Amino acid sequence: MHVPGVAMGGLTAGRAALAGLMTVIGIAAGSYSAAAVVSGTAAAAEPANCGMVRMADPGWTDITATNAVAGTLLGALGYQQKIETVAVPIIFQGLKTGQIDVFLGNWMPAQSTFLDKLIAEKSVEIVRPNLENAKFTLAVPTAVAEAGVHSFADLARFGDRFEKKIYGIEPGAPANQNIQRMLDKKDFGLDGWTLVESSEQAMLAQAMRRTRSKDWVVFLGWQPHPMNTRIDMTYLSGGDAYFGPNYGSTTVNTLSRRGYGTECANVHRLFSQLAFTVGMENEIMAAITDDKKAPKDAAASHLKAHPDLLGPWLAGVSTRDGKDAATAVRAALGLK
Repeated sequence: MHVPGVAMGGLTAGRAALAGLMTVIGIAAGSYSAAAVVSGTAAAAEPANCGMVRMADPGWTDITATNAVAGTLLGALGYQQKIETVAVPIIFQGLKTGQIDVFLGNWMPAQSTFLDKLIAEKSVEIVRPNLENAKFTLAVPTAVAEAGVHSFADLARFGDRFEKKIYGIEPGAPANQNIQRMLDKKDFGLDGWTLVESSEQAMLAQAMRRTRSKDWVVFLGWQPHPMNTRIDMTYLSGGDAYFGPNYGSTTVNTLSRRGYGTECANVHRLFSQLAFTVGMENEIMAAITDDKKAPKDAAASHLKAHPDLLGPWLAGVSTRDGKDAATAVRAALGLK
C-alpha cells in the first residue's frame, strides 16, 4: 500500500511522534457525520487553527503521493500542511485525540480493526472513499505462480522453497496483524511459518532481489504502486477472510477527526471532493520513486498535465481569504 519519498514508519520515529500526539487531551465537541459539506465561501468563518491542516503518512508511497496532491492544493488556497510520519496505530490515536485532522490512507478492510472501534465511539468521521479498485493481499513472483502457487492454500506445500517466511511491511501495520493472525491460527496449513516485518522499501528490495535470483518469495503486495511494473508478480486468491474478496479488492477512505467538517468547513469541503484513481497514483508514485522527484513536484507536474481534475475538486471551495479557489490554484501551477 505504500512509499519512497518518506521513510517507512519505523517504530523509533513512531514512538517519538506518539509522545507528541499524546500531549493533547480532548478535542472540540462535534457530532458524527459521514461527510459534513458546507457550500459557499466558508473560509471566512473558520477559526484560526483551520489554517494549519495536520495530516499523516504511515510511510507509504501512495499516501506520500496523495498527501502531496492535497498539499499542493492547500498551499495555493492559503493553508499550511503539516505531515506526521508515524505508524498506523498512532495515526488512529492521533485522529481520536484530535492531534491529526485528516488521514488519506484508510485502506479497508485491512484497517477495520482500528476504524470500527473509533466509528462506534464516534471519535472519527469517514469523509469519503478517495480511491476505488485498489488491491491489497499476498503476492508471489509470476514464475512462482507458474510453478503451482496460485492461492493461499498452495503455500504450505512449498514451505521449504519459501523458507516458511512471509514478508510484510512495518511493525504494527494492520495488514501484518492479519497475516500474524493467520499464522497463529495455522490457517492454510501454515504451521511454523513466520512473518518478516520491515519497512516498505526493505520488503520490496527483498522481493525484487529474490525474484531476480529466482528464489521463491511471498510478500505483501498492493495496487496502486510501482512494484506492479518493477516485479513480474501475481496476486494470490483465497485470502478473502483476511484481505477481502476479489484478490484483496480495497477501498481507501479519507478520515477526519470528529467535528472537523463543522469547524473547518471550507477545507473539509475540499477533502470531501478530493478523489484519485489507480492510474493517477501510479503516475505520481513513479515520478517519486523512479524519477526521484520531490513529492510535491511530482504532484504539481501531474496537475499541470491534467488540469481538468481541478474543477470537481474545487467546486464550492474558496481560498483561505474567501477568493476563488480555481483561479488561485491555476495561478500557483502556472496554468492560464
